[in-house]
Amino acid sequence: MPIPGPFSRPVFLVDGARTPFLRSQTGFRDLLAYELAATAISGLIGRQSIDPARIDRLTFGTVLQEPRTTNVAREAALAARIPREVPATTTTAACISANVAIMAGAEAIACGQADLVVAGGVETLSDAPIRYKKAIRERMIASQKAKSPAQYLELAKGLRLTDLLPEVPAIAEFSTGLTMGENAERLAKKLGLTQEEQDEFALASHKKGAKAQTDGHLGRDIVPVFVPPKFEALREDNGIRGDSTLEKLSSLTPAFDKRYGTVTAGNSSFLTDGAAACLLASEEAVKEQGLSPIARILSGVLVAMDPAEELLHGPVFAVPKLLDRAGLSLDDIDVWEIHEAFAAPVLAAIKLLADASFCRERLGRERAVGKIPMKAVNAWGGSLSIGHPFGATGARLVTTCARRLIHEKGQYGIVTSCAAGALGHAILLERV
Repeated sequence: MPIPGPFSRPVFLVDGARTPFLRSQTGFRDLLAYELAATAISGLIGRQSIDPARIDRLTFGTVLQEPRTTNVAREAALAARIPREVPATTTTAACISANVAIMAGAEAIACGQADLVVAGGVETLSDAPIRYKKAIRERMIASQKAKSPAQYLELAKGLRLTDLLPEVPAIAEFSTGLTMGENAERLAKKLGLTQEEQDEFALASHKKGAKAQTDGHLGRDIVPVFVPPKFEALREDNGIRGDSTLEKLSSLTPAFDKRYGTVTAGNSSFLTDGAAACLLASEEAVKEQGLSPIARILSGVLVAMDPAEELLHGPVFAVPKLLDRAGLSLDDIDVWEIHEAFAAPVLAAIKLLADASFCRERLGRERAVGKIPMKAVNAWGGSLSIGHPFGATGARLVTTCARRLIHEKGQYGIVTSCAAGALGHAILLERV
C-alpha cells in the first residue's frame, strides 16, 4: 500500500556519485569547492548517459563559501558543462545543507515543478575563507576613495597591531558562542556517556568503513579526481583507519574539556574536503529516459530545537515526526544512516528515542519511540571514518542508505542528521 505523506507525485533517487572524501590539507588542498562539485556532477551525469539539457534545476549545499564563487552550484554546473539555461542555486544549513538541497529538489518534483533534478553538496576546508578584522576592512573600503599619500596615512590612525591579526572562521554557534565539540561534551556529560562508549562506537565506524572499502561498497559511488599538476587519480577516501584500536583511541586526550572531558579527536569527525551529488527524477522522467531508480524518496522532515540545550538532538526530534507522517513505527525501518558528527550525539539519539520518560516529557508521546538496533546503524561506516565535508555529507548518506537497502533487501531506510543552529533533518527512503 502507498505510504501516506506529502509526496503524492512519486520522487525517485536514480543514482548518487561523489568524489573521494579526503582529510583537509591533503589531496584536494589546491582545489576550489566548485571544482570538486563539478567533478561529482559530471561523474553522476556521465554514469546515467542522460542529456544534461533535460535537467530542470541543480541545487547544492555548502557551508564555508569561497567569496569568488558564492553561488557554488552555478559555477559547478557551468564547469560541468550543464547548459547555461539550467538554473542552479546554493543552499546552506550547516551539516544538513545537502539534505535540505535534496529535499528541495524532491519537493520541486513532487509538486510538478521539475522532472529531473541534481542535488547534493560540497565543502573544502583546506582553504577556508579567512578575513581581516572589521577595523582593517573598513579602512580598505575607504581607501578606494583616497587620492594622496596623506589620505592613505590618515586611514592608519587608530589602528592597533592586533587589528592586523586575521579572523579564522570558528565552528561555533553565533547565538551561544559554544562550538559543536563543546556541545558534544555537554551532551555526553548530561547523559553519562563515557569515553569508552564513544571510542567503541568510533572504532566500529572505522572497522565497518574499512570493510566496506575493501568490499567495494564505497568505491561504487566514487568518481576519481585528477589533481594537477601530475593529474594522478585520487580514488579512495583517506580518513578510514581500519588498523585503529581501542587502546589507541583511549590514549587520546580530551579535546574540549581538558580535565574531565570524554570527547576526543578520535571520537569526533575530522575536517574533510569532498563533494557528492544525487540524481532525482519523477516517474515520468524515469520512464521517458529509461532510468533505473535505486530508491523512492517518500518524505522528509526539518526540525529546529533550543540551540543552548538541544543543539545535537536533531535526529531525536526529526525521526518521530517522520515516522508519524509515514504511518510507520521504528521497527519498520531496516536501514539507518545517522550522521556521525561525533560519537556522542549518535549514542544520545539511540538512547533518548528508547527512553520513555524523555519521549513523554519532551516529545509529548505516551511511550518511547523505540530502540534502534545498532547493527542497522551505519553498517558501511560513517562520518567518523569516511569523513564529513559539511555541505556534502547528506548526499553521501542518502546514496548509501539506498545502496544498503538493495544490498540488505530491506524495505525502508532513514537518513537523519543534526546540524549547527540546533537544526535536524530526516529523510525516508523505500527500496524500489
